[in-house]
Amino acid sequence: MYAVIETGGKQYRVSKGDVIRVEKLDAEVGTTVEFDKVLLVAGEDSVKVGRPYVDNASVSGKVLRQDKARKILVFRYKPKKNVRVRKGHRQPFTEVEITAINA
Repeated sequence: MYAVIETGGKQYRVSKGDVIRVEKLDAEVGTTVEFDKVLLVAGEDSVKVGRPYVDNASVSGKVLRQDKARKILVFRYKPKKNVRVRKGHRQPFTEVEITAINA
């Protein structure tokens, strides 16, 4: 059984036991989070597709950690003007383990 959920403006295909990295959630490590925006739930014999979301469906997960991703460097310059800007960015994320799919 798997589901497609939406969180942080992105969609994720998840099954029980999967570990996913989503945009930062306001939750403590070790707590349970519920994803209510379920777009699709598929089992062995049936598929439920929402319009836009499946009614009475949710996905439960446990927060494993809050962290920042690897640093990316952004370099901007203007040719012939001696303008050079180098910036770094680390995107925060939340790592979640999927514990149950409630359809």
